[in-house]
Amino acid sequence: MPESLQEKCGVFGIYSNNANTDVTAMAYLSLFALQHRGQESCGIAVCNEGVMQYHTDIGLVPDVFSRETLEKLGKGNMAVGHVRYSTTGQKSRANAQPLVVMHIKGSMAIAHNGNITNAAELREKLELDGALFHSTNDTEIILHIITKKRIQSPSIETAIEQAMYEIQGAYSLVIMSPSKLIAVRDPSGFRPLSMGSLGGDIVFASESCAFDSIGAEFIRDIEPGEIVIADKDGPRSIKTHCGKPGGMCVFEFIYFARPDSIIEGASVHIARQRAGAFLALEHPVQADVVIGVPDSGLDAALGYSRQSGIPYGVGFIKNRYIGRTFIQPSQEERDRSVRIKLNTIEATIKGMRVVLIDDSIVRGTTMRRIVNLVRESGAKEVHLRISSPPFINPCYFGTDIDSRENLIACKMTIPEIRDYLGADSLGYLPVENVTKIAQNAKCNFCSGCFSGKYPVPEPLPFAKNKFEHKIGRVVN
Repeated sequence: MPESLQEKCGVFGIYSNNANTDVTAMAYLSLFALQHRGQESCGIAVCNEGVMQYHTDIGLVPDVFSRETLEKLGKGNMAVGHVRYSTTGQKSRANAQPLVVMHIKGSMAIAHNGNITNAAELREKLELDGALFHSTNDTEIILHIITKKRIQSPSIETAIEQAMYEIQGAYSLVIMSPSKLIAVRDPSGFRPLSMGSLGGDIVFASESCAFDSIGAEFIRDIEPGEIVIADKDGPRSIKTHCGKPGGMCVFEFIYFARPDSIIEGASVHIARQRAGAFLALEHPVQADVVIGVPDSGLDAALGYSRQSGIPYGVGFIKNRYIGRTFIQPSQEERDRSVRIKLNTIEATIKGMRVVLIDDSIVRGTTMRRIVNLVRESGAKEVHLRISSPPFINPCYFGTDIDSRENLIACKMTIPEIRDYLGADSLGYLPVENVTKIAQNAKCNFCSGCFSGKYPVPEPLPFAKNKFEHKIGRVVN
């Protein structure tokens, strides 16, 4: 498990009836806007009159796609894009998405954000039926199941509808067939997925900020359990799986989403400010300045400052050219990497009683180094405030927390964590307030990693690399 929370994936799709729309360029620009959701790998698949071209690789969007690479993808009327952070399957070129398959009824490309909780069971069953796998991610399992249903079904949307009875867990999907673009959201709605319009074109994306990047207009969120089909006749929906109780991952508002996104009718930026305001009410302190850890701690720090009346200050400069997955093997190098990624502004901190705001504490090692940086810059006191409750349970639905073993809140009391981090005081957002931060959101929330109460039955534990090892039975 990483020292801090890691991103989920980001998906994008566009269907166009306009020959002048460059769907490849639209996908490329949108992936830039979604880059915060995954920096391990990325890819784009383009459909031109039923023929699919695609390119995927390890790396950031500008590193994977050159002008020449984009030109080779050619022009088409549909495109699907993906940025990846792995929650099942390790970082490798084989696990990059979209995944593309060809079968007797055509071809299909799929991009997935989420985590399938019955993936091991499904994969074993598929393997024993003769299925061959080229990757170790759970997206390929979805691909196999839909393809199997498609061969027996009159349409791709019918195949997807039937596949959803077998697939459990979190999934927001964008699927491209030779003639249709389809957006799918799991019945619990764990992951965000929305629909927009670009002229007469239909676009789908994990976050509304992707629409802003290409000048598209946000239309609405895809409903939990909904299948939306875009083709030459326009968009239409299948809602067989809608109406079930569920809940979006509340950490989309705390950390994962970009602050300029609107999710389920609520502003991420405002939600983080509200989290900071709740912190100020629950954990007041006498201090001189409030600073936030970039990026998701900044809005919460502003909210704390406004509620408490303590001045807000810029305490850190972040190196934008170091990825969030930048990790070095030795303790000394890890300490150095924090200094490369973050540098304090001494003029803001020196001689001050500082309220330091961040979004979460997972293992505690990174936060300990950040508190130490603030101390070294001359802070008289460091009062740490966290805009989420303590992590005390695994997440089975896409956040990279697969066990309680390395969670600091499972091993120490809050006073012990405070002392370990070197802070003068420590306050977390109360669990009863975490679902209140997204004011007027049109959804329920999953806060199981904080409360232990999940919107669906708790699945069996599994490891991120569960498909890196042999599974299933040996058949003679």
